[in-house]
Order: sequence, then structure tokens, then C-alpha cells
Amino acid sequence: MSTVTDRRYGPAPLPAARGPVSAGLLTALRGSPGALPSGLGDRFDEAAAPLTDEDLQLTLFLCYELHYRGWQGVTDEWEWEPSLLALRARAERPFTAALRELAGPLPAVLPAALPATLIDVVAADDGPALAATLQRRADLAQFREFVTHRSIYHLREADPHSWALPRLGGPAKAALVEIQMDEYGNGRLDRMHAELFRATMDRLGLDTGYAAHLDRVPAVTLALNNLMSLFGLHRRLRGALLGHLAAYEMTSSLPNRRYGNGLRRLGFDAVATRFYDEHVEADAVHEQIAAYDLCGGLVRAEPALAGDVLFGAAAALALDRLFATHLLSAWSAGRSSLRPATGALAAA
Repeated sequence: MSTVTDRRYGPAPLPAARGPVSAGLLTALRGSPGALPSGLGDRFDEAAAPLTDEDLQLTLFLCYELHYRGWQGVTDEWEWEPSLLALRARAERPFTAALRELAGPLPAVLPAALPATLIDVVAADDGPALAATLQRRADLAQFREFVTHRSIYHLREADPHSWALPRLGGPAKAALVEIQMDEYGNGRLDRMHAELFRATMDRLGLDTGYAAHLDRVPAVTLALNNLMSLFGLHRRLRGALLGHLAAYEMTSSLPNRRYGNGLRRLGFDAVATRFYDEHVEADAVHEQIAAYDLCGGLVRAEPALAGDVLFGAAAALALDRLFATHLLSAWSAGRSSLRPATGALAAA
């Protein structure tokens, strides 16, 4: 059981349940490791909309976080409990099927053409203009909501993709190390992207604790994070993980410029915008490395993974569109994009 007590660096407290499966899992995690109740995940076999199913996405997040920093009060032995892994696999099946449907049909590609095809897939993405809205029209409350959603990933930025490092060799590994070194501030705490994002949150008056806003974010936000964990934890999906990272790096510079400009429009200083300003420069360089050295290097060594790379990129882009649509639809209707704060959360 972890003894870390600094809320900035985890582990996080267990969240509230969102359905019968996550409730049963939470009850079990508070006790000693042992077999989970038989049939606990039965309802996932008939999940109608896995990507927005609150119970399914929270269950996956609870399972995956055991491989990151764990949970407060939960013994580390739960990480490899066979019945928990079986429940996770049961939730992953409808999740993966929904991701493939969302990504849609992908072009067949020869390994040598993979970088160019990847660039085409990214260039064809014309999702909702969330970044433009945040730059030009979003008010402070809406920008704080956006940052709250993103905190679930950015406070552990780069960690899911680092799982690929021991699974690669040669040029692809070297390229990933180059990208990740920037993400981790080249070993300097004050330059780590997670720390820069924490400074942005602090300027916006948000709780900067690790996963502090987990109860407020909806299933689609959890799905964005669960996608990276799914790809990262399964070695067979290493191609999809690199495709996901490439899509993020190749679509980052312009949106981050807009996010930074949006904060400046709202009167915030360079400390608040540094996270976004840093990505404008860093990801312009990473874009070429990701397409040619990272993904291109991978498929030169393992040609059979070209299709997985494209799937990872397409799934990342498609799920991000779903996320952006959720925020913009809520704001257009005059609603919050976050889940309601209830009980102790509301009191806090």
C-alpha cells in the first residue's frame, strides 16, 4: 500500500461509484485482495454505448489506475488480482469494439507509405472547433471546465506512452525517448509538462491534486484516458499506442496556441499560459519525429503493425471529437460540461 501523502503526486482517494459494477469493485478494493463477486461484469456484455457508459468507464479507470499510482487505502496486491484482471478484460471488449467502430474504416497502407498516410489521416480531421471557441468566446468558467477535464491526463502527461519504451528497439525507441524527454522536462521538475499544467490550474484557482477532479468528469473524459491505458498496457497494441501519440503530437501546436491566446484574452499571465506556449514550440518539432522516426521506424522494423498505427491515430482523433462535441453542446445549451458536485464534493 502506498504511503505517499503529497496530494500533488498521488495516489488519489477512491472516487464515488457510478453504477453497480463500479460500486461492487470499490467495495472490494477497500478490503483485502480476493476473488471479485461472480458475474460482477455481466452488464458490460450488453453495454449499449460503451464510450459514454459511466459505470464501464469508471470501472476501467479504477482498474487501470492500479498500474499508475494506485489508490489511497488500497493495497498494491490488487494490481494483479486475477479476478480483477478478468473484470477489466470483460470491460475492455465492448470498449475496444466501440473504438474500432468510432474510428471507422482505415486505408490499407504499405509500411514505406505509413508516415505520409498518417499525415493524411491527421490532415483530414475536421472535428469541432473547441480550440477556436476557447480562444475567442469561452468565458472563465468554461475555460476552467476545459482545464478540469484535461487535468485527468495532463497531471500524468506522457506516462501512458512511456509504457512503450521497453517494448521497442532501434530507431523507434530512440525517437520515443527524444519526445518523452521533452515531456518530462529533460529531468527538471519545473519544466515537466505535468508541472507546467499544475501551474496553469493554480492560476485558474483549481485544486491541483492528482486526479482531484475525477468525480466531476464524465465518461467521455475517462474514455480519453482509458484509451491510452488500454493501448499502453497491452504489448500487442504497441503500434496503436505510437499512432495515438503521433496523432496527439501532430495536432497539438495550433490548438495550444489558441488555448494560450484564450487565457491571455481572459487576462492571465505567462505563468498560466506557459504550458500551452511550451507545446506550440515542442510539438512543432515532435510532429516530424512522430510521423517519420517514431511510427515510420516502428513499421520498418515490424511491417505488420502499420494498420495498428493508423487505428491508434484514428481512434485518438475520433474520441477527441466526441469529447469536444460534449463540451460545445453543453455550453451551447447553457449547461456545465462537468458532472454535478454532490454530497461531500459539493460541500468541499
